[in-house]
Amino acid sequence: MTTPRFLQIHALHSYPAALLNRDDSGLAKRMPFGGAVRTRISSQCLKRHWRVAEDEYAIHNIPDAAAAIRSRNIVEQKVMQPIREAGGIAEDVLDAVNSAFNVHVYGSGGTSESGRQPLLLGFPEVGYLQEKAAEICAAHADDAAGAKASADALFGKRQGESANFRAFRESARLPGGLEGALFGRMVTSDPAANIDAAVHVAHAFTVHPEESESDYFSVVDDLQTEDEDPGAAHIGDMELTAGLFYGYVVVDVPGLISNLEGCKAEDWESADRSLAARVVEHLAHLIATVSPGAKRGSTAPYAYADLMLIEAGKRQPRSLANAFRKPAKAQVEDATERLSCHLEKLDNAYGAAETRGVMCLEDCEIPGTPRLNLDALASWAAETVRNGEA
Repeated sequence: MTTPRFLQIHALHSYPAALLNRDDSGLAKRMPFGGAVRTRISSQCLKRHWRVAEDEYAIHNIPDAAAAIRSRNIVEQKVMQPIREAGGIAEDVLDAVNSAFNVHVYGSGGTSESGRQPLLLGFPEVGYLQEKAAEICAAHADDAAGAKASADALFGKRQGESANFRAFRESARLPGGLEGALFGRMVTSDPAANIDAAVHVAHAFTVHPEESESDYFSVVDDLQTEDEDPGAAHIGDMELTAGLFYGYVVVDVPGLISNLEGCKAEDWESADRSLAARVVEHLAHLIATVSPGAKRGSTAPYAYADLMLIEAGKRQPRSLANAFRKPAKAQVEDATERLSCHLEKLDNAYGAAETRGVMCLEDCEIPGTPRLNLDALASWAAETVRNGEA
């Protein structure tokens, strides 16, 4: 029996002929590791797809968990647009409030869309902003200067002490929404509004050297007549890759409960852990079954995890990525054996202090680890959080 201070989730996913995550030149993302170039999927890409996935385990299907939105245009589209559509306010007043809110929410670059960085705001925060903007517009319906002064007064003047964001934190549960509680956020206009991520996600990489192919394709013009040039109307190429990816996620359980419940992290064991347990259960399903991917229409890059290992314990987490520092064969059996052997070495050196469960398609032997199906594994992880012991 141990305290689940950290949950560590290791997964192997296999994809054929896909372009899962592209760089700025349109090629698959890569990284060198152990003397061989591997195909890579960025953590940002993985988190984005888990955030927006729509199925029975979507994070937004969790009751009592407010959603969030990341955009450069929250003020225009979510705060001011409903007030504009309601009518009755002079246009120069709406523009003055819109401009002031953009600057105070997004910082000094907020006057133009290109100057703003996308910001994650929870729906409670968006609702709060809209309520305050509507009040200011109603109080100064024909006085643009007065409206701007009131908007400025709503926000604190001293850097890092925005009265608005402080009000968010004091008035709303999950002010940054569920996404902010899981993956954190940075607010340049108010560092005190930053949220530390409770779910830490590594870049996934192939356990073997990259497997890449340039795919040449042509497009046929359906209206082309027989007396025209029989050549293709368009030719092009794109990169396709195949790979068996190792992914690694750490859930800081006290941090997650603190972000969800508003308590101090050190008080997590006495806090309500039911919401955190549901989040962990959903997250385990999303990690196992949601695929990242560009070119979905032409590659259908959908795959479930071949293996998922979850560990619960109170020691500092450690990745099992070094099991693949020497490239493995591009086969699930070989990768599973490498992972199991590396874990056994760590157990022999540091002791086996974590409680574990594993789901795998192929026969596998993970030291001291019962084999479960995904539902049972996700439920077990959730219960360790709910009960505070594993």
